[in-house]
Amino acid sequence: MAADHGTDRYRPSPVGELLRERPPMARGLPEFDPDLAPAEPGPLFVDWLVEAIEAGVLDPHVMTLSTVDADGVPDARALVLRDVDAAEGGWVFATEADSPKGRQLALSPMAALSVYWPPQGRQVRIRGSVEAAPPAVSADEFRGRSPGARVAALVGRQSEPLGSLAAYDRAADEAQLLLEADPELVAAGHTVYTLRAQEVEFWQGDPGRRHVRLRYTRTGEGVGRTAWTSTLLWP
Repeated sequence: MAADHGTDRYRPSPVGELLRERPPMARGLPEFDPDLAPAEPGPLFVDWLVEAIEAGVLDPHVMTLSTVDADGVPDARALVLRDVDAAEGGWVFATEADSPKGRQLALSPMAALSVYWPPQGRQVRIRGSVEAAPPAVSADEFRGRSPGARVAALVGRQSEPLGSLAAYDRAADEAQLLLEADPELVAAGHTVYTLRAQEVEFWQGDPGRRHVRLRYTRTGEGVGRTAWTSTLLWP
């Protein structure tokens, strides 16, 4: 970005010009009637997720997890959504307890998840507390993963400096041999986490910028189910 201080005018850089030529939401998008939304956010999320899958969205289960480190500095990364507890408002993911995100969650067990499905112009934002599953549950989830995913987790050392790609290949070969020798082997520290949502916002984009935003807020535990209230938000 360049600023013309003589005229106080904004002058975009070539990158800015390139982005201006590509306005977002300039396509046909589905409509969202909040009056027809369910009383809880979980079922609506599942409906939108299934629609994204049926529409052929690439990696529709990839979400961005945001946490904070010991200094309060935010951090974010994409990961795979493993399950949704629609009745209780829980979003499930997994990682190594000793990874950066695992350590950050141990220090501050609050996080945010966000997902964007471009073909539908839909975004979902989720905030709440995070709890770790018992070791037996995490181990069972690990054993249900693909061999390739288990090998990658057995390699471990996530986010540590890597000398070369060849070093990773050697470690992966060693992990493969370990898994072949013991198919029930579980990576140390593999942990399943559930984000228990306090707020969930559904955002439906609109070509005319009349975006529809519906926010659910957890208000307590009702009789046999979680209680929520929903509110429309200005775009």
